[in-house]
Amino acid sequence: MGGGKELLLFLGFMCTLKKCMPQCDSGMTKEDNRCVDVDECKEISGFCGKHAQCFNTNGSYYCQCEPGFHNINRNTTFTRTNGQCEDKNECNSNICGPMAHCENLIGSFRCVCQYGYTNNSNGDCIDINECDISENRKEDLCGSKGRCTNLNGSYWCECPKGYTNYGNERTSCSKLDCNTFDSESVAVQHYSGLADLLSIMRNSCMVLSNPNMSNGNKADGDALLERLLTASETVLSSVDMDSSEGMYGLLNTMENSIRLIGPQLRDDHISMGSNETAVAIAVERGTSPPTGPIHLGTENSALDTDWTTAAGTGAYPGFAMAALLSYHNLERSVNHSFDKLQGFEKDGIEPTFEIFSRVVSVVVSNPSTQNLSHPVILTLKHLQNKSEASYICAYWNDRGAWATDGCYQQKSNATHTMCRCEHLSSFAVLMAHYPVDQSFAIQLITKIGLILSLLCLSFCILTFKFCRSIHGTRTTIHLHLCICLFIADLIFLVGISQTKPEGGCRFIAAMLHLFFLGVFAWMLLEGVQLYRMVVLVFNAALRPLYLFLFGYGAPLVVVIVTAIIRPKGYGTEEHCWLSLKDGLIWSFYGPVCVIIFLNVFFFIITVWKLAQKFSSLNPDLSKLNKLKAFTVTAIAQMCILGLLWVFGAFLFRKGNTAVEYIFTILNSLQGALVFIMHCLLSKQVREEYYNFFSCICTPKKRYSDFSSTNPSNSQSQGSRSGQNTGESHI
Repeated sequence: MGGGKELLLFLGFMCTLKKCMPQCDSGMTKEDNRCVDVDECKEISGFCGKHAQCFNTNGSYYCQCEPGFHNINRNTTFTRTNGQCEDKNECNSNICGPMAHCENLIGSFRCVCQYGYTNNSNGDCIDINECDISENRKEDLCGSKGRCTNLNGSYWCECPKGYTNYGNERTSCSKLDCNTFDSESVAVQHYSGLADLLSIMRNSCMVLSNPNMSNGNKADGDALLERLLTASETVLSSVDMDSSEGMYGLLNTMENSIRLIGPQLRDDHISMGSNETAVAIAVERGTSPPTGPIHLGTENSALDTDWTTAAGTGAYPGFAMAALLSYHNLERSVNHSFDKLQGFEKDGIEPTFEIFSRVVSVVVSNPSTQNLSHPVILTLKHLQNKSEASYICAYWNDRGAWATDGCYQQKSNATHTMCRCEHLSSFAVLMAHYPVDQSFAIQLITKIGLILSLLCLSFCILTFKFCRSIHGTRTTIHLHLCICLFIADLIFLVGISQTKPEGGCRFIAAMLHLFFLGVFAWMLLEGVQLYRMVVLVFNAALRPLYLFLFGYGAPLVVVIVTAIIRPKGYGTEEHCWLSLKDGLIWSFYGPVCVIIFLNVFFFIITVWKLAQKFSSLNPDLSKLNKLKAFTVTAIAQMCILGLLWVFGAFLFRKGNTAVEYIFTILNSLQGALVFIMHCLLSKQVREEYYNFFSCICTPKKRYSDFSSTNPSNSQSQGSRSGQNTGESHI
């Protein structure tokens, strides 16, 4: 009961205390039992949002946009919940005046004076008197002969007779030489219709250079360009090239015409074409020289340069121009005069040339184009797609011929060639045709024939070395001829195309030179031995020392002398063989020709003497067998003496495909022919082969078998052996 009374007393006390404390309004807070103002602007950074300012009041606040901004609801003041600030576009009103234009900024604006005006001290735009400047600057404005007249916000140049600003009043006066379109030029005498084209351009030039003739009318460059292309179509469609000077005059007329028309064009870029030509032109105008890259293109060509190169480094006339002119069919008329091209020989072989792109001309306003500050890049499309070809960048010079100085190939593929040229003219891509030494079929025949020859030569070497019954001077010659031919064929098969490293290629070329000469040296010894045996008919044996001195010593001397005189003559870019330059190849062909000539003499004498011997044989021998024996012997001698190399002499002439195949087949198979003629067709060698294989394949007989052999058989075998030996000697 007592506790309940205490609870009631406590609740009554608390209720009395609450009634005594003060109550604060919104925007106020209690401090020390009193209400004070809350500063909302300090409690939260950016309380009113972006581009707005916060202002505190007693018990509240308000927001206001910064200068240059306004509330999206167009309220002067606002709270953070009912408004944001956005940029005010001051340029909606004519705030800058009539001679300037307004540029709106975030929260502000800027007034920029129009061209020909400048700000005064009050910030107003006033006219610039361009003519009221120094004398040097006046010449830059209107040229040395032009007269400057100031206009409100501009100026204009008045040109005397013989000068023009191409109808652009703020362009300096340039001298015009209308005599470049003289109808009495050399080109007019060769091309019908060119006189009309020259007349059109000369009349236009005279109007530009005479202010009284223009009557104040601005020239229409677009219409004049169209007239040029139409008139040139008549000329180019009937071109029959019979004069280099005439062609140079035609190309020069087209370039001068483009140079005259370019500054008169309405637009800064234009492309136009006809059945015979296509042109792309870029023009820049202004008081200061332009800068930056230029890219112009037609269907078959492209030009990359820059405005500094196009304008030049001299006096700037107020405009700059670059043009690319492509001729569709002109390559057929200038596909000649390649005799002045030098330095494109390969291994001493002069190539033939063919134009392999459209002819293009590059025209710029720069008066000095023979030594450009930066080279221009021309990309020319090939007339045909060929991946394996030698392409050359060339230009048509003032002598009426294609030349290459100052113009270089930068990159090339099957469809396009990129040329880097240090001067301007008319350009084209030339393709160099070099005689193809061997086709794929001939290479395949050569490899197969050489492999077969190496196998046959191995059998020949073993036969001549170990077959004792045929040993003699001729067999020694055959043996070393086969050794030289084996080594030469092996080196040729493995290393003829191994051009890298350069030192290794030179060594291979020297070894081929040595051993092929060795083959011919032993061939000559074969001829000498045949001559001594058949014609002189006495003991024809030669000392081996003499054979070795000539068979190996003479070729070695030739190779050493050649290496001393022309050490870099061994090895070419394509093959490890003697270079064809400066007649070095004759260190091989010279001795070969002499040996072949001598062997032809020995061969004729030998065949004649053999024919006499065959005619004196047993008359019971049939004529067919005589002819057969004679033919086989003659072919064998021709093979050994290397007379098949006579076909090689005809390879100096072009187009002898049949002779090339005959030469390749017979000489790559020479080792096989040696094996057939001197091993397989020799009865004595065949018997040696038979005895050898019989010993391998047949079991050994008992001693009693040999002792019981019929003596008459032994005598008969001895008789046959003697006959075989005699046949071998013949």
